[in-house]
Amino acid sequence: MLNTLESLFKLARDRKNKPVEGSYTNKLLADKSFSKEKVLEEINELIEAVDENTNIMHEAADVFYHLIMYLEANDVKIEEVMEELNKRKK
Repeated sequence: MLNTLESLFKLARDRKNKPVEGSYTNKLLADKSFSKEKVLEEINELIEAVDENTNIMHEAADVFYHLIMYLEANDVKIEEVMEELNKRKK
């Protein structure tokens, strides 16, 4: 499970450092406004999917993917997010 997330973070960093022409991932990484729009769109689609009990896993996966790309596009490191979550343990 965690390998999948790690692979997405690695993909984001690799594509950011070595862009691939025509890549959707690179479009998200290069255009912060587009990336932000996609995160908001995907979160709304997930909420709707949960409310309607349809396509939940598909929409949740979209949220994870787009959020990871948005964070990387904005130089927010997942290690820092994990550190913050760790601080919140009680």
